[in-house]
Amino acid sequence: MGTTQLESVPEPKYWHLRTVLSEALDSEFSVGEVLPNERDLAARFGVARATLRQALEQLELEGRLQRRRGVGTTVAPPRVGVAVDTAGHAWPGTADEGWEAVDCDLAAPPAAVADTLGTARDEPVHTVRRTRVTHGRPVAAELLYVPSASVPDLTAIDAPSGAARARAVLRALRRGVVERRESAVELGSAGAEDAKELDRLPGAPVLVVTTRYLAEGRTAVLSVATYRADTCRLTFGDSGDVEIHHGPQSRAS
Repeated sequence: MGTTQLESVPEPKYWHLRTVLSEALDSEFSVGEVLPNERDLAARFGVARATLRQALEQLELEGRLQRRRGVGTTVAPPRVGVAVDTAGHAWPGTADEGWEAVDCDLAAPPAAVADTLGTARDEPVHTVRRTRVTHGRPVAAELLYVPSASVPDLTAIDAPSGAARARAVLRALRRGVVERRESAVELGSAGAEDAKELDRLPGAPVLVVTTRYLAEGRTAVLSVATYRADTCRLTFGDSGDVEIHHGPQSRAS
């Protein structure tokens, strides 16, 4: 990476630096390569380390860079293609969905979740944890909140513990009929648990997809799925589905 002193420019210095760094990533670095440390980069470009950090954070948000524990800042691989909720009227857990059940607890959910589900705040609900791995990389972690009323046929024998319990809840859920679903996407930052599951650092940018599955006029299931912002590109089609497309050539519709 050659030395480039930044001249006075009308745009913020960190944004101009982000452009310079992005061009260097295209021409001089390969996927997985570790960038020089912040001190060397700041000196090379003649900027304060705070300005450099802003530029690096922006590139991480765009999926060009990723921070790895014990390694440093590396050039990120291309975004992988993963479909999200492509079946408009299906419960979570249908065939070929790409999620793997991890665990399930029966406990009172956070107050905001209880309010969305319309359950009492001290009423236990099934909380299913699932993960999604694509091309050997973890790309998403999900919490599914399922009230007992949504799985009336579930028995203790059906759901002994752990992943088996999670799969049993999903099987029982599929016996009902979804009327519609409503999804929202927002940018967030990874908490400690999500960061661990997604192999990210706490505070790393993530995309949070919240989906309400409605049946009989009520929220029957609430899904909170956390996707790696450096890995996933979300677009919306006419059907209301959310999809993740591969590569920078994709454009949001």
